[in-house]
Amino acid sequence: MARVVVLLGGLSPERPVSLSSGAGCAAALRRLGHEVIEIDPQTPNWIEQLKDANADAAFNALHGEWGEDGRTQGVLDYLKIPYTHSGVLASALAMDKDKSKAVFAQAGLPLAAGKLMDRHEAAHEHPIALPYVVKPNAQGSSVGVFIVREGANRPPEQLLDPDWTFGEEVLVEEFIDGKELTVAVMHERGALTVTEILPAGEWYDFDAKYAEGGSRHEVPANIPQDVADQLMRAAEAAHHALGCRGVTRSDFRYDPKRNKVALLEVNTQPGMTPTSLVPEQAAYLGMSYDDLVAWILEDASWPR
Repeated sequence: MARVVVLLGGLSPERPVSLSSGAGCAAALRRLGHEVIEIDPQTPNWIEQLKDANADAAFNALHGEWGEDGRTQGVLDYLKIPYTHSGVLASALAMDKDKSKAVFAQAGLPLAAGKLMDRHEAAHEHPIALPYVVKPNAQGSSVGVFIVREGANRPPEQLLDPDWTFGEEVLVEEFIDGKELTVAVMHERGALTVTEILPAGEWYDFDAKYAEGGSRHEVPANIPQDVADQLMRAAEAAHHALGCRGVTRSDFRYDPKRNKVALLEVNTQPGMTPTSLVPEQAAYLGMSYDDLVAWILEDASWPR
């Protein structure tokens, strides 16, 4: 059995989610018989801890900025430690929504119309026709995301908050009414299935993603088979267009009235919490949480 470092927590606004993902993965790895060392990069000397651990592999359970955007992957590359999930370039591209959209467009994938803007500019007046979505260009877990509905007098005033911590660039995109759908991809196995997410509230925000009872998941999604096939092939294409490894999760919007599909983003280190979507899809196909964690670890390598 292996000596495995689990990286969890970190510095991003998604820290609570990462702590939950990391705890679940660490527990599974221990059940699988591995020796596990948990390291939180919020600690200033975490790189020294990583060196001293003399680990066979690092299981990266970090989410968001500093953990999912290529920076931690660069540290692991420098230290020549085999690690899970995607490498530096794929992680950095996926985390930058505008740049990943450019890659997706070149690959011919379906996208929502939009543009990158400074948050102050986006708060001045409506930048595109209503309804639209404003989201930080380099965050995950729906933090700092706003839907501007028909009839809104002005853009979200929160964009001008002096305590705003989600970066100066925001992506403004057309809002596609309809279904919230997601597809997990395992690198060599391919797409798993399609899940429809039915939030308890108005939309799939942070609480809907992670709070108990925040959303209901329909697996597989109740959509036409040809649409499901389109989404699964698009998720695989997005995974490979970015150069991803391990497990990813691609999020989509689908408007059945217009038969319109739009790829929103690829998550290179999807959640592994009790309410997370990837373990749920794996379970639907007969793969337990521990089996999924084992597969992710077995896929670890250096370089990525």
